[in-house]
Amino acid sequence: MADLFDRIDPASPHKPSLRPLADRLRPKRLAEVIGQEHVLGPDGPLGVMLASGTLSSLILWGPPGVGKTTIARLLADETDLAFVQISAIFTGVADLKKVFEAAKLRHVNGQGTLLFVDEIHRFNKAQQDGFLPHMEDGTILLVGATTENPGFELNAALLSRAQVLVLDRLDLAHLELLAQRAEQELGHALPLTGPAREQLLEMADGDGRALLNLIEQIAAWKVEDALSPEALARRLQKRAAQYDKSGDAHYNLISALHKSVRGSDPDAALYWLARMLEGGEDPRFLARRITRMAIEDIGLADPQAQTLCLDAWSVYERLGSPEGELALAQAVIYLALAPKSNAGYAAYRNARAAAKRTGSEPPPKHILNAPTKLMKDEGYGAGYEYDHDAEAGFSGQDYFPEAMKRGVYYSPVERGFERELTRRLEYFTKLRAQRRGEG
Repeated sequence: MADLFDRIDPASPHKPSLRPLADRLRPKRLAEVIGQEHVLGPDGPLGVMLASGTLSSLILWGPPGVGKTTIARLLADETDLAFVQISAIFTGVADLKKVFEAAKLRHVNGQGTLLFVDEIHRFNKAQQDGFLPHMEDGTILLVGATTENPGFELNAALLSRAQVLVLDRLDLAHLELLAQRAEQELGHALPLTGPAREQLLEMADGDGRALLNLIEQIAAWKVEDALSPEALARRLQKRAAQYDKSGDAHYNLISALHKSVRGSDPDAALYWLARMLEGGEDPRFLARRITRMAIEDIGLADPQAQTLCLDAWSVYERLGSPEGELALAQAVIYLALAPKSNAGYAAYRNARAAAKRTGSEPPPKHILNAPTKLMKDEGYGAGYEYDHDAEAGFSGQDYFPEAMKRGVYYSPVERGFERELTRRLEYFTKLRAQRRGEG
């Protein structure tokens, strides 16, 4: 897989004008790589390793177009290692065997091999295990690249032998610097107004390779007047948002949506909802998760929230996209502005924990039915007080197992409807103590 600054043989017969702009702008030294100072700087992990001459196997984790392949190539140059690149998408067991055999020959002849594995998460667990003996005996120094969370996608054994370095998406300042390098290479400024230039950087969406490809398209237009944002949008197709419905972005964005709702920020919540919908997320998945938010974070502080989410889900099923998505958006706004309480959620978890600890304790006999004489003789139902016959419709009896101390799991908050539930709970707690002679 080509990367932002793939190298090309200087002796290549291809004319420079025929080489892609991204290739012509490849860094020749690690210091020229844009946007990863936290990793490559003097105090960064790679900077420290290179200074001490103790480079270890690495996993480079980051989004597309941030220089993962570039860094791997330049590491090989700066450590005099033979650079070998494979892609997990196109490499099978037989191919790996050949790579390892060639690396062993180099190792015997006194040269190390930096094996760069693009999309390393695509290898299955058994294939990942195949790297371990060659890493341990020094045959290869592994540098893997992945856009997915290594903690989920890579073997623990592999991770224990490699350091994970997180590469950041390029921000607008980094992209502007890259655009300036492109203009120097092209020999002229881009024919864009200031606002159009800002729009171009935003269209790249943190991907340096994508930006250079867009710039190359603009350079080919040979326009004389500076283009406005509107003219640029007409001529240039907007880059699709980076979103993988089965990858990290899926979980990161739903987490951002959930926490924005919990944080009572309707604008941020709407933004993340829109990001997921623009990325092609299934609105039914969103409807389910939004309903969960109502249960987990609003709960009984606003009992209507759950009903409203279910209604929005139903509206989407009837209208479909895009009209039905508005119902989901309105539900998100409502949840963000609703009073928050996780008291019901916490109470359920507390009760489940208690049930696991005391799962064999029987109910007290006085609340058990006694349909047979034997059960009556055993004391089933003896002493049960019918609450409707008691004063205030409340007997105050204990319904926990006899050998178990009474638990307190639900603690409502002083927000929304739970303020009323707090008063009710306090009333019954006081009355229960009086009935049992504790008040």
